[in-house]
Amino acid sequence: MAAQDGEELFDILDRSGRPLGVRKARRLVHRDGDWHRSVHVWVILEREPEGLDRGGRQRAAEPWVLFQQRSPDKDTWPGALEVAVSGHYRAGEDLAGALREAEEEIGLPLSPRDVVRLGARLSLDDHAPGILDREVQDVLLATTRRAIEALRPDPQEVTALLALPLDAALRLVRGEVPHASGLVRRAPDAAGAVKVEPRDVRLDEFVVARDGYFERALDTIRRRVAGEAPDPWTLG
Repeated sequence: MAAQDGEELFDILDRSGRPLGVRKARRLVHRDGDWHRSVHVWVILEREPEGLDRGGRQRAAEPWVLFQQRSPDKDTWPGALEVAVSGHYRAGEDLAGALREAEEEIGLPLSPRDVVRLGARLSLDDHAPGILDREVQDVLLATTRRAIEALRPDPQEVTALLALPLDAALRLVRGEVPHASGLVRRAPDAAGAVKVEPRDVRLDEFVVARDGYFERALDTIRRRVAGEAPDPWTLG
């Protein structure tokens, strides 16, 4: 399976997210800059990743946020770090259908009852030559008790999974620190063994979001973890 199917059909929308009754192939949508719908699922690990920090000390319990490293074969942002799950709605698909992306990309089955809405985002990305990607994004949050070792990233789409402490991730995207220390889970080796190793990451390793998206999402997650119930937001 390729990292993306250029002939996959999308429903075309206006900027407000209203369907226009037109379906087009992915490659044409990205060529022409048509608005289309996508889903982003942020994932909190309820089970703290195992292991010790670099000083050999046991880490204090805290929420960890999961990210994916995109395949080098992706047509947009190859190799960059990204929200744990990000994908498109196929033509005619509802949220329940679009959440298939979570199982396809990282091996985490989700249904609409497993997610809460953080907000919505209008995203325009023209960084890649010949691609104008305009998305109406549903931004959701899921939590899982699965260990990072138990997830199954699809090697066609996801190179690795990265877990960062929530506070460290928020400080990184705010520009308060030059890097954040987390754990990376790579694809199994030839013997099928899965390793989780320490890794430091910089903000420039992530998909670029100049609209403050990462900070808005992570701050909303922080508030939810603290017991608040913030209203969903719209960005863009």
